[in-house]
Amino acid sequence: MLRQLLILGASARLAHAYRRGVNDPWLRALLARRPFKVAVVALAARMARIIWALLKTGERYRPKGQHTMLAAA
Repeated sequence: MLRQLLILGASARLAHAYRRGVNDPWLRALLARRPFKVAVVALAARMARIIWALLKTGERYRPKGQHTMLAAA
């Protein structure tokens, strides 16, 4: 069930990014060399690793670039 939800969320995220233009360089490179559905599963796996790391460390999610702003504060 969790796997299905991760893939569904990744699919929605990727479809939204695909319509508006992909800003993330990792996703852009992935879509350039892999089919859409393979990219969805790769994004779901990446999200699962992020979720696992957050649960393991107890930290909050910080998008890219915010860790430097928090360190300066």
